Amino acid sequence: MEGYKLYLAAVSVQVFHSIMHIVSKAAIDDGFKTYILVFYRQAIATVFLAPITIFLEWKSAPPLTVMTFVKMCILSLLGFTLTWNLNNMALRYTSAPLAAAINNTIPVSTFFLAVLFRMENFNLKTVPGISKFAGIALCLGGSATIAFYHGAPYLKLLVHHHLLKIHSPQNTGHAPSSTTWVKGVLLMFLAYILWSSWLVLQGCLSKSYPSTLISINLQNFFGGIFSFIIAIYLERDFDEWKLGWNVRLLSAAYCGIMVNGVGFNLIAWVLRKKGPLFQAIWVPLVLLFTTCFSAVFLGEIISLGSVVGAVLLVMGLHCVLWGKIKEQSKETENCSSTVHLAQISQTAPKDEIQVGSTPKHSLAQNACSYV
Repeated sequence: MEGYKLYLAAVSVQVFHSIMHIVSKAAIDDGFKTYILVFYRQAIATVFLAPITIFLEWKSAPPLTVMTFVKMCILSLLGFTLTWNLNNMALRYTSAPLAAAINNTIPVSTFFLAVLFRMENFNLKTVPGISKFAGIALCLGGSATIAFYHGAPYLKLLVHHHLLKIHSPQNTGHAPSSTTWVKGVLLMFLAYILWSSWLVLQGCLSKSYPSTLISINLQNFFGGIFSFIIAIYLERDFDEWKLGWNVRLLSAAYCGIMVNGVGFNLIAWVLRKKGPLFQAIWVPLVLLFTTCFSAVFLGEIISLGSVVGAVLLVMGLHCVLWGKIKEQSKETENCSSTVHLAQISQTAPKDEIQVGSTPKHSLAQNACSYV
């Protein structure tokens, strides 16, 4: 049953992020400053999670050491402050579908970082290893296709009036300039490299400090402080900080509650159970959801490159998933064999066990500890 919950959590996070791209883009096009939006979403997330954290985990949580505290501060700066400030700055220059497209570089960078930290196995001599490599290459190729190949003509939906009445070059049918587009692409790439680093490092932190709610809420709190310092330095006009009953409030509230609050806790839980690559390989779904949502809600154009890239991304996702499942099946079989040998050794006469030999049950524990 837990396996289905993990799949549901991973897919739900992608839906949350797809809607996040839409509402953030709408708010930024409405004139909302990107760094103020990041501060508000983290402040709202902190207020939203604080009572839940105190009620559910405060008494049962392990002690918070100085080293863990420092790690959370670094992770909040890396994944909560820098990543989302760069992401929102890139959204100003590009579009929501492009953000979702470049989002698909996360499996690539996460995979290499996970291999570097020895959190993932990678062997090109095996069929699952080749499948994972091919899938990541397809994801990277699909992302590059969407970012740098538009194709002609643009594909437009029958809906000519977008539901969120925000006007920008992207949703009025005019493509942005190539210089602006490339600038946004580079900022987005940098943002998601930082996010991949956060996924891997948060996976390590979740092993040593399993209290997910406390970890994420403290990171939201520290990220809010860092983001406030950046925002107050860049924007001294407090009229820009006001929130009304408009798309700005919608964006800040949604990103704070559903993304930083619910979504990041789901991510941390999946990371603890399955590792960073499992979470990252579902990212291509963001592109499919965001492309559809942006066409309807923002009236953005869908290029031929987006369609071709989406097909490559879906193929890549299935290749990585297949390789991952095959590897886990093989590990489970090896674990079962080792446990069976350990049971046989325990029933054997003691005088048959050689002095100085390693007990089979300890080998079984070592073999099964990561399955």
